[in-house]
Amino acid sequence: MKPPNVTTVTEFQLLGFQNLLEQQTLLFAIFLFIYFLTVTGNVVIIAVVSQDQRLHLPMYVFLKHLSFLEICYTSTIVPLLLANLFSHGHTISFPTCMAQLYFFVFFGATECFLLAMMAYDRYLAICSPLHYISLMNPEICTKLVAISWLTGVGTGFLPSLMISRLDFCGPNQINHFFCDLPPLMKLSCSSVSITRMVIFFLSIAVLCICFFLTLVSYVFIVSTILRIPSGSGRMKTFSTCGSHLAVVTIYYGTMISMYVRPNDHLSPEVNKIISVFYTVVTPLLNPVIYSFKNQEFKEAVRKVMRKKCGIYGVKVKGNFFFR
Repeated sequence: MKPPNVTTVTEFQLLGFQNLLEQQTLLFAIFLFIYFLTVTGNVVIIAVVSQDQRLHLPMYVFLKHLSFLEICYTSTIVPLLLANLFSHGHTISFPTCMAQLYFFVFFGATECFLLAMMAYDRYLAICSPLHYISLMNPEICTKLVAISWLTGVGTGFLPSLMISRLDFCGPNQINHFFCDLPPLMKLSCSSVSITRMVIFFLSIAVLCICFFLTLVSYVFIVSTILRIPSGSGRMKTFSTCGSHLAVVTIYYGTMISMYVRPNDHLSPEVNKIISVFYTVVTPLLNPVIYSFKNQEFKEAVRKVMRKKCGIYGVKVKGNFFFR
């Protein structure tokens, strides 16, 4: 309950990386460059998958949705982070803060569900190749994608609704670079025990269960790979799956450390670094790992570039873009 005669906070100040004032310009350049690469890489994936008929397969349908999701996800955080670095401190209204919180949870949860669906798709393709077409046809793929998005939409409502109903009486300084759950709960002048408990169990339900399902899929995938007679075939498949699993582990590991494992003993600066991994780094790594290391996708990029450049009379060699 809000104390009497106390003004309700109507805006917050995001402190960002104010402990690194001398490096603000450098950080701005680094994050801007990463954001540019992230958006560009994911737009390329969406364009290539949409234009090449050979890529209209469940694996690439999932990938196209993941790329669109990554653009939305990182755009929820990074532009405001850049504004914060540029102005050395940024204020954000209460409604805008709640909107950012909702979309952050919505896109983050959707990515968890989508990564689990993609792992299941790879499990079917590698472990049950003879039944893959029947088990993962376009209709089932569309339903799984829709389930991921709709579940993410619903997941985002509860935390943002509970946070918005808390009382904020001051101070209004959020020691973070975006409106995240833990720092907002620390600023509230009302009891957050129920809110904290609900968010904890919701995080377990989304993060841990999706991560567990993803790991189980990869355990079966690895066991199948080990039975491949060709050594080169094993190494190629291991390299691809290992890269996928590395990115998934970084994403889930950092998210779980923030929202499932108690992190009150960690300094705000350490929490910011952890947050950078799942809000800035993984959206950049996903297009690189899932597509640009894929030979079929690289061939599709060459085909699209030859077609586009041919319109303007520019000759493009087959190995110009990828070595």
